[in-house]
Amino acid sequence: MNQPWLKGKWNEYKGKVKEQWGELTNDDLDKIEGQRDQLVGAIQQRYGKARAEVERELDAWESRHNLR
Repeated sequence: MNQPWLKGKWNEYKGKVKEQWGELTNDDLDKIEGQRDQLVGAIQQRYGKARAEVERELDAWESRHNLR
């Protein structure tokens, strides 16, 4: 599921995403283009984590940034 904040404010938040998941490259972030599913997939690939774990991390991150 894609969250509206990702599409509408991706440029604003991608720096914060990079702070949290520093192994994501600028190329990764450009390809994600605010699509939550793409972000989850990129984090999975870079960190070797299960989708459910990444979803939990992203949910917590969104809560910390008042995005939910």
